[in-house]
Amino acid sequence: MARAATTLDPFNAIAEPKRRKVLETLAGGEQPVNDLVECLGWSQPVVSKHLAVLKEVGLVSMRQHGRQRFYRLNGEALKPVHDWVKTFERFWTTHLDGIKTRAERKQREQRSNTSVP
Repeated sequence: MARAATTLDPFNAIAEPKRRKVLETLAGGEQPVNDLVECLGWSQPVVSKHLAVLKEVGLVSMRQHGRQRFYRLNGEALKPVHDWVKTFERFWTTHLDGIKTRAERKQREQRSNTSVP
């Protein structure tokens, strides 16, 4: 089965860990490419390659000021990803509630075992 083109699907685009790191960095606000290069510690061609994919999918937008290109996160384009992940919130809430209940029970049992002379 052929994979969907990375440039057509935000899910495929964010499957790449480096692109997720770019998005995390841009979550702090718009940045020029040179600042991204410095912040991420990657070469300029690597940063530009990942920005191009993210831009093609619509997850980031770019504006040019003189010779500098500034990139910013397009949060609206991340909404389908957010909505999909949110479907699992109930699972995690239930799962975490269960962990909390078991931890509290264990703590009560330990207290009762240590308080007996």
